[in-house]
Amino acid sequence: MDSRRLMVMEDTTILSEIHKLVEEEHKLRSQVQQGQISSDDERTRLREVEESLDQCWDLLRQRRAAREAGQDPEGTQARPKSEVEGYLQ
Repeated sequence: MDSRRLMVMEDTTILSEIHKLVEEEHKLRSQVQQGQISSDDERTRLREVEESLDQCWDLLRQRRAAREAGQDPEGTQARPKSEVEGYLQ
């Protein structure tokens, strides 16, 4: 997911992107089970999908927190994947 594209998304668009990424995740798992792609290809692409999902969820949380604090959620920006992936759960 391109960070610049995430910057201008509304909540519904972010949720739609999350849904699309989850569908891709399921498709990848199915493709490897059916022998359509290799396990290595699946792992590589799954990592990219998971990072994009984390980035989308992070942006959605930022927007919701801004709204709850009485701020404009449009002022939030997607954080770099490297930053989002560095968070402790």
